[in-house]
Amino acid sequence: MDNFWVSAFWSLVPTVAVGLVFWLVMRSILRADRTERKVYSRIEAEERAKLGLDKPVT
Repeated sequence: MDNFWVSAFWSLVPTVAVGLVFWLVMRSILRADRTERKVYSRIEAEERAKLGLDKPVT
């Protein structure tokens, strides 16, 4: 019975590892996108203020 549990554990390790790597990559991509949008909005607001525009163009 010990061999069964060791085999079950080692059969799940690759799946869990790939899932963890996928989660980390997606998390970093989403955080980078969020940060980039925030910085872009700040720069755009500064440029609008320089030009004297009040509202963003939609």
